[in-house]
Amino acid sequence: MNTPSHMLLGAAVFARPMAPTVLVAALLGGLAPDVPMFVMVFWSTRLLGIPEHEVFGQLYFSDVWQAIFAIDHGFFVWGSLFGLAVWRGSILLRAFAGSGVLHAFADFLTHHDDARRQFWPLTDWVFRSPISYWDTRYYGSIFTMFEFGLVLVLTCFLLWRLRSPLERILVLAVSAPVILSVLLTGTFHGLHGMG
Repeated sequence: MNTPSHMLLGAAVFARPMAPTVLVAALLGGLAPDVPMFVMVFWSTRLLGIPEHEVFGQLYFSDVWQAIFAIDHGFFVWGSLFGLAVWRGSILLRAFAGSGVLHAFADFLTHHDDARRQFWPLTDWVFRSPISYWDTRYYGSIFTMFEFGLVLVLTCFLLWRLRSPLERILVLAVSAPVILSVLLTGTFHGLHGMG
């Protein structure tokens, strides 16, 4: 899924009314697994001048990049952090790590050719989902419609549930790239480099 969708999903599950720090922790947890990719893409395209089609066609699938993705999307990494949060009774860490777990699980279900080794370090096995969030060969156009609807529902739910103006602004700031992209272009094109 697209990163804002992950963030909203984590917030919908873990955020609590009148607790803006928990909302921020949940949003950051939904973002965190994709941060290394954003940094590597920025570094490669903007600083090294590598064309995007090479980044997403070659570098993305390189051993080094895939090793990083195995960690940042790893079930054991995020699951251990979530377990620690529950053990310690930390609401903020639970929201952050729980959102990270949800992100990893959603990506497990929506990545085909670009799937990750999410069971690292136990195995390098990769589950190639029959559904891709972006690739039209694997129902990407259908999933795009589902994801857009999901973003609308999650946004409405969070705006209804969270009463603080600051919390509502944060939710709208996260959902705006998805909603505006679809309304203005009819697609998620530009939110990710894979399609």
